[in-house]
Amino acid sequence: MLLRFEHLPGVENPRNYPAETIKELEHLLRTGVPAFPDAKRKGFLDLKNADRTFFIHISPITGQIALLATWFHPAAGAERREPAEVGASCTA
Repeated sequence: MLLRFEHLPGVENPRNYPAETIKELEHLLRTGVPAFPDAKRKGFLDLKNADRTFFIHISPITGQIALLATWFHPAAGAERREPAEVGASCTA
């Protein structure tokens, strides 16, 4: 689904993310962003753009949006690196 707000009710920032992060989220909400509702919790959504996911909650009472978490996606085409194998040898 595409989530878009003509009139943004405001974004709460309870985890004190940088202002640039909040501005990016507000921009996405105004222009439209793919949204994936949480199947088990009403009002909780993942919003995904090209390089980042935002986990938000929309209050059913006030319509306020709270940014709960955000993380970057791995770079496109980046190889997944496996943890280095650690081994020890002991000679007696």
